[in-house]
Amino acid sequence: MDFALTEDQRAIQDAARAFAEAELAPHSAEWDETKHFPVDVMRQAAEMGFCGIYTGEEHGGMALGRVESAVIFEELSRGDVSTAAFISIHNMATWMIDSVGSAELRARYVPALVTMEKIASYCLTEPGSGSDAAALRTTAVRHGDHWVLNGSKAFISGAGSSDVYVVMARTGGDGPKGISTFVVDKHAPGLSFGGQERKMGWNSQPTAIVQFDDCRVPAENLLGQEGHGFRYAMMGLDGGRLNIAACSLGGARLALETAQDYVASRKQFGKPIGDFQNTQFKLADMATQLEAARLMVLRGAWAIDTNHPEKTKWCAMAKRLATDACFQIADEALQLHGGYGYLKDYPLERIVRDLRVHRILEGTNEIMRVITAREMMRQ
Repeated sequence: MDFALTEDQRAIQDAARAFAEAELAPHSAEWDETKHFPVDVMRQAAEMGFCGIYTGEEHGGMALGRVESAVIFEELSRGDVSTAAFISIHNMATWMIDSVGSAELRARYVPALVTMEKIASYCLTEPGSGSDAAALRTTAVRHGDHWVLNGSKAFISGAGSSDVYVVMARTGGDGPKGISTFVVDKHAPGLSFGGQERKMGWNSQPTAIVQFDDCRVPAENLLGQEGHGFRYAMMGLDGGRLNIAACSLGGARLALETAQDYVASRKQFGKPIGDFQNTQFKLADMATQLEAARLMVLRGAWAIDTNHPEKTKWCAMAKRLATDACFQIADEALQLHGGYGYLKDYPLERIVRDLRVHRILEGTNEIMRVITAREMMRQ
């Protein structure tokens, strides 16, 4: 059992850390304040391979594993949680096309996605189906050489700005076996977008409803096999959950480091508050939670890389533990700053706002418990 990163993995970690410190961290507060979507900076990340991390090499991806992906997203999110999280979603959508798409679809979309010349969004959630994703109501009906989609998707990151939408829609009966997946271009006739949502966090990325009104999609844009779409969506979510968990690690790490610096200099009752045992105990607990969460994320990543039979359970467990623990770490870091933590002069309030949604998306943490228990009962 070896807990050390390899030399290559450390080099990847160093590169991601340097990029985050130079290109993300200096702008994070401004992007949050102005709700700026930093496409130009994300394309710089793509030049380093960070937008096709585990996509195959044939069309320009890096073909790395999920362990490397977790390492990269922890580093990127230390620079900016919201932007790193969007890059993770783009990676998930790109990987789905590359993994199950036809040769023609892969050649048409993947090269432009790994360079982020084109931006991708993942469309599963609907206004009436969130946790019960298999109950989705968006339909796709075959008409000649096109599929016609009707319905809507909610809370879609990148909606209106992305060029490509990986969409789950119902082509058959009720339940997961009636769902298929489609690749939809932004300018497809019948595709439109709602107004931008006003959000608590994740302000450096747009979020809106995606609307399909007799939206015509070429028949060849069916991704994989008809009726297998829900399985593809869940395959993507195993890795997506780890990505979001890794983004939580980076935000929590920055919060902890910021708190350590603050308590060493802030004086009350005649000495630094870091000298008080209560403060030291808080820091020790925060550091322990962070390390435990990281180990769970890396174990889940290893399970995907080795196709372990319990990978879905371990990914769900890692997502639940990491996103809960990292939000708590950020909240404790804010508390240690007192009133200053509530001000935008410090990054804590932004980290707390950005990390809060990680406990909801990619499957709520309540659903992570359902998945974990279900997998346990199958053993």
